[in-house]
Amino acid sequence: MFILFTGGGLEVLTAVVVIREARREDLDDVIRINRTELPENYPPFYFELHLEQFGRAFLVAEENGEILGYIMCRVEYGNLHTAPEKVGKRGHVVSIAVVSKARRRGIGTQLMLNAMERMKEYYGVDEYYLEVRVSNEPAIRLYKKLGYNVVKVLPNYYLDGEDAYLMARAALS
Repeated sequence: MFILFTGGGLEVLTAVVVIREARREDLDDVIRINRTELPENYPPFYFELHLEQFGRAFLVAEENGEILGYIMCRVEYGNLHTAPEKVGKRGHVVSIAVVSKARRRGIGTQLMLNAMERMKEYYGVDEYYLEVRVSNEPAIRLYKKLGYNVVKVLPNYYLDGEDAYLMARAALS
């Protein structure tokens, strides 16, 4: 952030990253980010479906009109990963990505925190969970920092044969 003092006033010259609900007109950018930043890609209808059904937890990070990242979540019902003896609503982080030029700025953290808060507020989830490549150490560190724990290894989860960690945490109170 740059601060400019002018004529007794204070002006802050900084680009502000806004986390907001995704809109239909954002989907081309979201799909482009998904295709360029992640090895797992989804067809356009998959994004449209999640936007329609779980739009309160489908968020984008925008700076100066440019979409820098997204998080797409859904809500499921079943046995909780954090308490398998209980049944409840599970907030599933289906996909999250930030463009490479905007990484290491806390955007992924803010997308996760906002999505978690919104899944609890709007959908009443009892826990959050996600799958992550066992080789994706930066993402694993982020998820652990946010309170997620490895529940189990999912062998050969990805099309290229790589295993995934299923990570979960109880919902925000």
